[in-house]
Amino acid sequence: MSANPGEGQTEPEGGPVRHIPVLLHQVVEAIQPLPGKVILDGTFGAGGYSSALLAAGADVIGLDRDPSAIANGQALVAAHAGRLSLIHSQFSQLADHAPEGGLDGVVLDIGVSSMQIDEAERGFSFQRNGPLDMRMSSNGVSAADVVNRAKVGDLIRIFGFLGEEKHSGRIARAIEKRRVTEPFRTTRDLVNLIESVNPRKAKDKLHPSTRVFQALRIFVNDELGELAQALFAAEQALKPGGRLVVVTFHSLEDRIVKQFFADRSSKTSGSRHLPMVAVKEAIFDPLGKAMVAASEEEAEINPRARSAKLRAGIRTEAKSRGSDMSIFDLPSLASLSTLGV
Repeated sequence: MSANPGEGQTEPEGGPVRHIPVLLHQVVEAIQPLPGKVILDGTFGAGGYSSALLAAGADVIGLDRDPSAIANGQALVAAHAGRLSLIHSQFSQLADHAPEGGLDGVVLDIGVSSMQIDEAERGFSFQRNGPLDMRMSSNGVSAADVVNRAKVGDLIRIFGFLGEEKHSGRIARAIEKRRVTEPFRTTRDLVNLIESVNPRKAKDKLHPSTRVFQALRIFVNDELGELAQALFAAEQALKPGGRLVVVTFHSLEDRIVKQFFADRSSKTSGSRHLPMVAVKEAIFDPLGKAMVAASEEEAEINPRARSAKLRAGIRTEAKSRGSDMSIFDLPSLASLSTLGV
């Protein structure tokens, strides 16, 4: 699993890396944004994909759960005379914003924006001191709520599964001991605790806080659940022939997308131990290679692309099967609703 995209990256002059759309050419080629088509960009961010889709002639519906992304995109809305609409929404709800006739394409770029990491007040980065927040939508349960309120067993599971942190037990128990006397309020509070428990060694490529921060971010924003529901929503909202293109950045996300396309492109289902096999129509046909990765040239220019993977499919005329989360085999973690103030 990769570290947070954008974490620790700098330009030669020492400033933060500007946001560069990953696999942009491959995304545009896969989605085919021809004039007259309506494409939904479920992760508008800085507008990189949307700008390219508009330039190719398509009309675009952009969604983002971050209100600042919607506000910052208004200049792009004004520049395209009714061809771009921006909506403050989670992409799991994308079907609610599709036109009556359906969408010609859906593109999703999964992961935190480098712009969010660069803003210390958002609390995503262990390299910049700020409130221990990490909420993409700026409301709901924060990372501080999780660290200060979750049971130690839940913290171990969150750090272990979502961050693949091998010292999850040691870190979780140290958090439990410290918060009794003083709650965690800032990113620096948590970084200091992690560094005291798991000091960085000279051979370590990653900072010891990387995986814990990643796990908290994914958990706070329910990123895996959001992705799964967005895939089901795209299945519902795309018209026959419509295209779904998804770019992921770490193994948990990619596994969900891979499992979704495998399940939705299969025409049979059932146990291999049983003689009866149910026949189901394929909902998506594979588009191009099963997985497309960034070239070495792109990864050199844009470090965020190093772990990026693109998967895509074309919607058939088959009826949507509905939302069956069991196909993803996700673990049972603590409920966010029990950790709020």
